Amino acid sequence: MLTYEDVTAFFLKAATGLGLVTHPEYWTNGHSMEREFACVCHFGSCEGSETRGSCTLSFTWSTLDTALSLEGPVGVCDFFHELDEHCPHLHTSDIPPLELDLSYVLPLNGSGTSLSEASLLNMTQMLKLRASELSSRAIETRPGVNMTLQDSRLQAESLTVQQRVELPIWHPDGMRGLHDEPHSRSARFAQRSRPASDDEDESEVVADNPRPEDWLPQVMFDVCLDICQVLQTLNTITVFKI
Repeated sequence: MLTYEDVTAFFLKAATGLGLVTHPEYWTNGHSMEREFACVCHFGSCEGSETRGSCTLSFTWSTLDTALSLEGPVGVCDFFHELDEHCPHLHTSDIPPLELDLSYVLPLNGSGTSLSEASLLNMTQMLKLRASELSSRAIETRPGVNMTLQDSRLQAESLTVQQRVELPIWHPDGMRGLHDEPHSRSARFAQRSRPASDDEDESEVVADNPRPEDWLPQVMFDVCLDICQVLQTLNTITVFKI
């Protein structure tokens, strides 16, 4: 079983091991019981960090994630409805992953110069290319520019990069690994018996334990290594402005 605490602990351990300074925050939604995590990461001391590049990793852990981490596709059935042997949930690879959002920010107001539109376009294009190349786990990279109004003129305040990482909380090789071969279903799944009534036997199919503690640390190391490389690019990107 994979827990909210596992995900946050493995991330913080990997980030610290790679030399990142972390500022984690934790919340619990009292109505939905969703748990939220956000952590600002940067290099160097905290003093003056607001003038350097930083990354905020965040995610939300819901009760559905708990069900998935316990039982995989069967957990989807248990979460939404009574188990049915022919339910599409048991015959699909579209099992929701845990989504990690990465938000990078590089302040520009300390550059001392007003950047032209051509310079900003060049920087964002280069940033998207470099961030995509350096991110082994991200499935989406979107650069942007935050603008501010100063002296009746719009000026660039910061460069931003938004990335998304899909974490397979059930199978270490991604959701495709659960049902790669139809005939392998019997080998991957085992029977778990429920208490039976006097006149009826009931059982449900559950997937084997994938032992996330064996693979999640490496996944989180990869995510943190990507963060380190993108931050290094952010902190040098202004060198290439035109």
